[in-house]
Amino acid sequence: MTTDTIAFSRYATARRGRRLLGGLALSLLLGACGGGGIDAGPPPAPHTMNEQAVGHYCGMNLYEHVGPKGQILLRDQDAAVWFSTIREVFAYTLLPEEPKTIVAIYVQDMGQADKQGNPPTDAWIDARNAHFLIESRAVGGMGAPDALPFAQAEDAQAYQQQYGGRIVGFQDMPEDYVLRYLEPAPAADAGALTSFMTGERS
Repeated sequence: MTTDTIAFSRYATARRGRRLLGGLALSLLLGACGGGGIDAGPPPAPHTMNEQAVGHYCGMNLYEHVGPKGQILLRDQDAAVWFSTIREVFAYTLLPEEPKTIVAIYVQDMGQADKQGNPPTDAWIDARNAHFLIESRAVGGMGAPDALPFAQAEDAQAYQQQYGGRIVGFQDMPEDYVLRYLEPAPAADAGALTSFMTGERS
């Protein structure tokens, strides 16, 4: 059983008997991120990702993973909460046991990624304004399908043409896509999925 499987089985357990409506949860989150009250105003700047950045759910250093990473900043905490995949970022906002004192959410822009599928460490964009490619052939840092964030819609569309999937905004991210049980890619698809991260056409 992979670390990703263990982490997301926790998500499924948390949903039993207390399923959240994704749209409502994200709407409330947006209000907390600057829609009024004490968190109104510009969000704090993203933190610098370094060797001490460890994934909140996987417990591993972010540099050990390929693909876009995420970070969430909380009102009452100086350190960023780091994530190895983008689906984990959204899961954090949906799970009822996680803090809701969120003041900023940042993800890395895949429009700036290198041929290995890694964006520059400073390529942070506000998740609320990003375009997310989901349900494509892309795999994330934990070896399972992941959402890919883009600052520019045309960059997301270019990836969509090559790797399939569909593009959604922050508020439109399907809860089922975030929290569903997802196994690592089957061996038959390994070539196509590997080609995504190496920048080669399948």
